[in-house]
Amino acid sequence: MNAAKPKIRILLADDHLVVRMGLTTILSIEKDLVLVGEAGDGLEAIDLVRKSHPDVVIMDVMMPKLGGAEATERILREFPKTRILILTTYGSSEDTKRALDAGACGALVKDSSKTLIIDAIRRVAAGERVVSPEILASINQETSGSELTERQREILHYVSKGLSTAEIARLAKVGPDCVKSHLKAIFVRLGASTRAEAVTIALSKHQLKI
Repeated sequence: MNAAKPKIRILLADDHLVVRMGLTTILSIEKDLVLVGEAGDGLEAIDLVRKSHPDVVIMDVMMPKLGGAEATERILREFPKTRILILTTYGSSEDTKRALDAGACGALVKDSSKTLIIDAIRRVAAGERVVSPEILASINQETSGSELTERQREILHYVSKGLSTAEIARLAKVGPDCVKSHLKAIFVRLGASTRAEAVTIALSKHQLKI
């Protein structure tokens, strides 16, 4: 008899009780998902991650005491294998981009369907990158031609060494799909179509040192 597949452990971080209640109801229906904690601000989210070790943190970006972007950065520095899914009211914002650049594996708007949210949780838990089309389109439009983020420079540095996607994912402590998503964003920012071209352009613009 096969052993039961471990449930995906989830922490909710949102300062709105009604939002948390709605998500709790959605999660309770799914047999492979289990809620291990709720946080009302970023500091509480960090503390609960330390205590409950969730697989996935569903993170709001606009919270008191400490916002979701900074909470994401702190959590991933301490627990790099934790998957973070940003759930925001805004189609795109600087905080959402900052969280994704820090290593969050996904971002959805809060009015996404129940099916989309559940699917995103499972995919993020598996190491995939999930960003809703409206957020991705807005980010691509806003960041085209701008400076690379620190995370993107790190990824591109590994690319310049000739490392594969799997090797980069291991060194950066993210899933392969996260690496691919970062590379797509890098291509957009630099106007490149290949890895080699991205490295060449970044070097010419003094955005990369090898």
